[in-house]
Amino acid sequence: MSAEPPSYSAAVTPQPLNLPVFQCLRNKRVVLASGSARRRELLNQIGLTNFEVVKSGFAEDLDKAQLSVYEYVSETASQKALAVYKKEVEQDADPALIIAADTVILSQNQIVEKPKSSIEHFRMLQALRDEEFPHRVYTAVACIAPLEKPVYPGYNLQTHIEETQVYFAKDVSDEFLSAYVASGEGTDASGGYCIQGKGAMLIEKIFGDYSNVVGLPLKSTVMVMEKVLFPDEDEGESDDE
Repeated sequence: MSAEPPSYSAAVTPQPLNLPVFQCLRNKRVVLASGSARRRELLNQIGLTNFEVVKSGFAEDLDKAQLSVYEYVSETASQKALAVYKKEVEQDADPALIIAADTVILSQNQIVEKPKSSIEHFRMLQALRDEEFPHRVYTAVACIAPLEKPVYPGYNLQTHIEETQVYFAKDVSDEFLSAYVASGEGTDASGGYCIQGKGAMLIEKIFGDYSNVVGLPLKSTVMVMEKVLFPDEDEGESDDE
């Protein structure tokens, strides 16, 4: 007789999947090195609800002219994670895991971040709409876990960069863009729009991970968590290849 399928009775509860990475973190201290409400909501979506939020304080002022977009987001995310890790170590409060991320948009080979004024916000959206090609959203995820063995530097740091192509709707009018800017949504988002909110009306289609455009690619984040929490297993896989 075949086994009974799992019950759906608990499927609606915000519990993580029964996987080793989430079992490892059960009753342990997890820190999100970001004040982003969107990233908090995304972690909640995968059942990771028991975590603390500690803003990194990293200035995010790396020289864009000297770095590729990959180097820029990767280094920024890593520095956010390291800033929080060092802060926690100084307070003798080692967390089991620190998660940090940085999201930018690349449009016309220029890194686009958050708008600094309503005028800049409007022009930013105009440029994204009028660009011939789709813009690209890059999010670097950086995770840090302390090492059990006393080996320099005392922690394991792993990163991953996710890319999603986003096509703006060409028929969105300037009046619509002006109304969107006036709504206040997107003022704290790279590119000046929130795809999970009213900003969805600006978008025609995307290619890639939707959660990446929101601010944290969930599948890749879990992958990085696994790599940083189980480094020996990762090394073993590399040896076999």
